[in-house]
Amino acid sequence: MLQIVNPALIGGVVAAAVFLGILLALALGRTLGRRAVRLHGAAGLASIGSLETAVFALLGLMIAFTFSGALSRFDARRAQIVDEANAIGTAWLRIDLVPAPAQPRLREAMRDYTDARIATYKKLPDLEAARDEMARSQRLQNELWALAVAATRLAESRPGADLLVMPALNSMFDVATVRLMATQMHPPQIVFAMLIGLALASALLAGYQSADERGRVRHSVHKVGFAAIVAFTVYVIIDIEFPRLGLVRIDATDQVLINVRAGMN
Repeated sequence: MLQIVNPALIGGVVAAAVFLGILLALALGRTLGRRAVRLHGAAGLASIGSLETAVFALLGLMIAFTFSGALSRFDARRAQIVDEANAIGTAWLRIDLVPAPAQPRLREAMRDYTDARIATYKKLPDLEAARDEMARSQRLQNELWALAVAATRLAESRPGADLLVMPALNSMFDVATVRLMATQMHPPQIVFAMLIGLALASALLAGYQSADERGRVRHSVHKVGFAAIVAFTVYVIIDIEFPRLGLVRIDATDQVLINVRAGMN
């Protein structure tokens, strides 16, 4: 089912934690670096240069792959809305193939089903309301199927009507299931843990390497800027993963399905 906890809230909390964690890691690294300078001189810092470069490169790769994956799933979800609109539109047109006396009930059920599908995602981030609409659309699926089976078995039904109507309904139901599962398709939590861990490790090494630098004001600006950029990037990635619960939205794509519903006269 849909997520219980609002991921938009989680994204904000995680981003704030990453921001503070990076600042603390930078301060800790700088403290450790100064201790190394006191014990071994400035030459003691040069030995981690290659390690710092490797960790930052790995952090860049993790950000790139995670961001790319989130965007690909974002695009896939938009395409699924169009697929569902096409599937509903096709099923609506094929109702013309069943006997006329059976069409009104089928069309009314199709309208109710389309309304439920639109409302399921329109009511987010109210997850309880969205879950109720999802359950209603699933009940309407059973009703539509039963009505279609009965209609295609009528004596006046056109030959082969069931071979066109039933697959169209089945395709419509399949797309709804695909969209539901797409809301649960996200990277494993270990990926986000690794991304955050690499950000903190990079900050620790950067702070260590900067122990012999001067210019407190300039250094503070760099630290805050680095922490803010990484934290905001993590937030955007999480926001894209849940494109109906935060700043990133795909609600505009729902207009395709709304247009199909408007044409159900």
